[in-house]
Amino acid sequence: VVDVFPQQKINLEFYIDIHAHSTMMNGFMYGNIFEDEERFQRQAVFPKLLCQNAEDFSYSSTSFNRDAVKAGTGRRFLGGLLNDTSYCYTLEVSFYSYILGGPTSTVPYTEEAYMKLGRNVARTFLDYYRLNSLVERPLAPTPKTR
Repeated sequence: VVDVFPQQKINLEFYIDIHAHSTMMNGFMYGNIFEDEERFQRQAVFPKLLCQNAEDFSYSSTSFNRDAVKAGTGRRFLGGLLNDTSYCYTLEVSFYSYILGGPTSTVPYTEEAYMKLGRNVARTFLDYYRLNSLVERPLAPTPKTR
């Protein structure tokens, strides 16, 4: 819960800061490390679900850390400020390309590929809330993207 104004409280479940990465391939996330093992495990759920939804997202490149040089970032600052049901991430996406299948199968990112990743992030929210029984099934089928 964030105190925006003295009389108003806001519940924030997710904060995702989006950046382009100049050297790494694919999309991946940075998350925070917490002393509470259960909270740390819960925080890994969203990136794992995103990996299932997006062929250009790499869970193996996702990292959970508390690097001192990142202390002023939104992810680190809000991760220490918000309650333990809030999850803060940085979503990094390559400037260049992503890898499909093997290390020699690179696909350049296009505007459409970035849009597709955005739609897959939205689908991942739906999967996350379904997993946590906050969204009931069935909903209207979501159109498949190319």
